[in-house]
Amino acid sequence: MTTMTDMGGPRRRWTGRLVLVIFVSLCLAVAVTSDAQVAYLRGQNVAPSFEGWAPNPDGSFTIYFGYMNRNFEEHLHIPVGPNNFFKPDGPDRGQPTYVFPRRNRDVFTVIVPADFGDQELVWTITANGKTENTHASLLPGFIDDQRIIYRQHTGFDEQGDVERNQLPTVCIEGDRDRMATVGQRLSLSAVAGDDGIPAPQPAAGGPFRGSAQGLRVAWYVYRGDGTEATFEPRQFKVFPDFKRGSPWTRGWRPPPLPEDGRHPVQVMFDHPGRFVLRVLAHDGGATDSAEITVDVHAAP
Repeated sequence: MTTMTDMGGPRRRWTGRLVLVIFVSLCLAVAVTSDAQVAYLRGQNVAPSFEGWAPNPDGSFTIYFGYMNRNFEEHLHIPVGPNNFFKPDGPDRGQPTYVFPRRNRDVFTVIVPADFGDQELVWTITANGKTENTHASLLPGFIDDQRIIYRQHTGFDEQGDVERNQLPTVCIEGDRDRMATVGQRLSLSAVAGDDGIPAPQPAAGGPFRGSAQGLRVAWYVYRGDGTEATFEPRQFKVFPDFKRGSPWTRGWRPPPLPEDGRHPVQVMFDHPGRFVLRVLAHDGGATDSAEITVDVHAAP
C-alpha cells in the first residue's frame, strides 16, 4: 500500500529537479544575452563601412562610406597612413582622421570615373591593435538613393516626405583656407537653408528610431592632428549618443534657427597643426556639409 507521504517524496524530488533545470537554463540564457550586448567604452576597434553608391549626371559614380567605432565613448585620432588608408589611388581619399564613437553613416564620399567597372575601393583602418577593411564596388545590390538614406536617418520610410524633401544646403563664408594661432579664437560663419521637410520633431531615442527631425547645424573637427578644438558656442554632438547632447538622444530638439540663416562660431586650438573643420546641415532625413582648412601655428 502506498501512502500519500510516499507519493509526495518522488513528486517533490522531480519538481525540484525541474526547477533546477529551468533556473540553470535561464542563467545560461541571461549569460549569453549579456555577453552579446556588452558595450565597451574604449579599447575596441573601428570597422569601416561601404554604404552604397549612386550614379552622377556626368557618368561618374559617388561611393558612400561610414564606419562603426565599437567604443561608446572613445574618440580616436587615426592619421592617414599605414593605419588609415585607401587602395588603389590612396592612401588619402578624403576619409576622416578624427573618429567619433558608435555607428556613423554616410560620413564622406569618393567620386570614381565612369569607366570604374568592376574595380574595388578598399578602405583599411587599424585601431587599438586590430585591422579591418571594407570593399566598395558598383554591384547593383548596393545602389543608393534618397529613400534609403532617408530611412537610415529617420528609422522609417514615408513616401511623401522622401519625394518632397529637398536636401539642406550649407556654405562657409569667406576663404576656405585660414590661419590661426594656438590659444587665440578664430571666427567662422556658415549659411544654411532647408525647405522645412521633414517637419521638426524631437528624437524618439534608441538606436533603431532615428534622430530628431528638422534642420540643425553644427561645426566639428573632421580631420586633425590629435586634438579636438574648442567651439563657442558649444556645438551639439554629430554622432549618435543616446544618453545626452545628441540628435539621437530621447527628447532632443533642433535649436531655433537664426532668421538670416547664419551660424557663426569661434574656434580655439591648443595644439599647432593642420585641421579640417566641417559644418554639417542635417534636416533629419538628408545632409549637406562644407569644410574649411585651418593651419594652426604656435603662439609667439
